Amino acid sequence: MSSPTAQTGAVFRVSVVIAALFVAWGVLAPDNLGAITGTLMTAISRQLGWFYLTTVFGFLVFAIYLAMGPFGRMKLGKPEDEPDYSYFTWLAMLFSAGMGIGLVFWGVAEPLSHFAKPPPFVAGSDEATLGRTALRVSFFHWGLHAWGIYTIIGLALAYAKFRKNEPGLISSTFRPLLGSRVEGPIGQGIDVLATLATVFGVATSLGFGALQVNGGLAHVFGLPVSAASQMGIIVVVSVLYMLSATTGLDRGIRYLSNANLAAAMLLLLVVLFAGPTSFLLDTFTTTFGGYLGALIPMSFRLTPFQQSTWVQDWTIFYWAWWISWAPFVGMFIARVSRGRTIREFVCGVLLVPSVMGALWFSVFGGTALYEAIFRELPMIEALNRDVTSTLFTMLDALPAGGALAVLATVLICTFFITSADSATFVLGMLTSRGNLNPGTRIKLVWGVLQSSIAAVLLFSGGLAALQTASVIAALPFAVILIGMCFALHRELSQDHNIERKRERNRLRRLEKLIDKLEAENEDKSA
Repeated sequence: MSSPTAQTGAVFRVSVVIAALFVAWGVLAPDNLGAITGTLMTAISRQLGWFYLTTVFGFLVFAIYLAMGPFGRMKLGKPEDEPDYSYFTWLAMLFSAGMGIGLVFWGVAEPLSHFAKPPPFVAGSDEATLGRTALRVSFFHWGLHAWGIYTIIGLALAYAKFRKNEPGLISSTFRPLLGSRVEGPIGQGIDVLATLATVFGVATSLGFGALQVNGGLAHVFGLPVSAASQMGIIVVVSVLYMLSATTGLDRGIRYLSNANLAAAMLLLLVVLFAGPTSFLLDTFTTTFGGYLGALIPMSFRLTPFQQSTWVQDWTIFYWAWWISWAPFVGMFIARVSRGRTIREFVCGVLLVPSVMGALWFSVFGGTALYEAIFRELPMIEALNRDVTSTLFTMLDALPAGGALAVLATVLICTFFITSADSATFVLGMLTSRGNLNPGTRIKLVWGVLQSSIAAVLLFSGGLAALQTASVIAALPFAVILIGMCFALHRELSQDHNIERKRERNRLRRLEKLIDKLEAENEDKSA
């Protein structure tokens, strides 16, 4: 059996070497990198689309079962543990976990994309049908399925950490299946896969962030939209978030998180009330109902008879992206959820971010669709010209559009910094035996590598390369998540049976005591 220190060193070294080799590949042969990863992406999405769809739906169903089934009242911690945070603070943290660069990037661009190029299963071509479908599909991609994935991994990590006093590692959740082997090569392999999935998932978001920051600076200051600009943005922001990473969790990440959450809420409210407010609220209400009604059909939708690549280009990419982000988000929500019951945890994690994401798409995507349909603003032309310009074209149509564009650009930058800052923290934990305060050196190494991966992906293929990296990295980790479900169910079943046995024994003792007291009373009466 390897020691914890040896396992930590092995996981860190192997993960860093693989990530560094990928960066070197992208620097030395970017065209070759783009071609090979593109071929892998096509093969995976075409041959294994069914696997991604059924697996992610299975995660959602399993999460609901955990909340509604016999384990719902069990705690993420010892039976006597109380939550570390109030409901309001905890829910606010879950909301902040659901906000990020991706939501800002796609909040306008995705609904417009589905409106301009409708999915092959849309029944009707009128603008009302296309608009409703565009938003419903966006809700689907950013809603319950994504948070079902995060629920599973967050729940498994929280239960292992707070109930079983395990290290904060993905491999620790497999102890019910693997026993002491989680401390050997098998456990190391699991942690390496989790690390690589995280670094590629985060690099995808950083790439989106660089594209969107470039779009914002081009709109506000006229900076050219180019690979050179995007490389420069990555370098500058990388320096900023690595400076933040050296200040620790309670300073840099905390202050920046509060700032970007406040900026996001301000931008959301301004757009809601400066735009067509009644239309947006009506849109949110009716589209959310349509989303819930079509949840199961959308969960299994493929297009074998139409030979369309729409599902692969959108849904499969999103499911893979969420899987690759799962260790990152799962660790965050696990850390803030000690003392919650499983039912509280599942309901909070599934519902709060899903509803807030739907509201974001309703406000930003709904405003863009309103401007395109009813005011004939050239939103589709902006989309075709540059996907990063759609947000700013929409903001220009509102009062004080210039100021809103500046606010949006600042928001994207702060999301960029906090996402990367938090990711270096999580990657440090994953590669230092679950240390809740990983060393600065480890965080800086991961900061450089994840920025480098984002840069080589952009350089070798732009937006398509970012999507490709997520799909490839997520495939092995999806298998890890399936195993985690079995391990978690076994652990919960065993502990539930122990609790039931203790409860039965307590009731028997209580019944014996009552019988004894009744017998004594009868003797006294006689």
